[in-house]
Amino acid sequence: MIGRKSIMSLRNKRTLYLMCIRPVMTYACTVFAHAAPNIIKKLQKIQNKFCRQTTDAHWCVKNSVLHGDLELPIINKFMKDASKRFFDMAQNHPNPLIVSAATYEPPPAHHFLRRPRNILSDPPDALTSEVEKLADAKSMLINQ
Repeated sequence: MIGRKSIMSLRNKRTLYLMCIRPVMTYACTVFAHAAPNIIKKLQKIQNKFCRQTTDAHWCVKNSVLHGDLELPIINKFMKDASKRFFDMAQNHPNPLIVSAATYEPPPAHHFLRRPRNILSDPPDALTSEVEKLADAKSMLINQ
């Protein structure tokens, strides 16, 4: 259905990915967002393959361009945003036990233990930065 020769529109392929495939890939992402980088890279590879197959893009087209055109955030950014939403909701929850569980202080960056809240303080990676630059440039062209 999302292959290169599918007659489904690009919009419908993207919707199918957002509603069926990505939720399975990112289930409980607030918990494993700080997992080993190679695990996150495997998820990103799956998303890159989806972008390339659905658009039938040539091999020389950058992944950042494909993500920008499809308006898909990379997996790291999606997980970081989901974690931020989760911790914001947990801090405003009426149950004091949930609030106390979500408001812990993360250990220092050089500490070997990583907890879910650490993802909020991590700097963006190279692909995230490039996609954000392209999105900013695109929005500036539209506004002019």
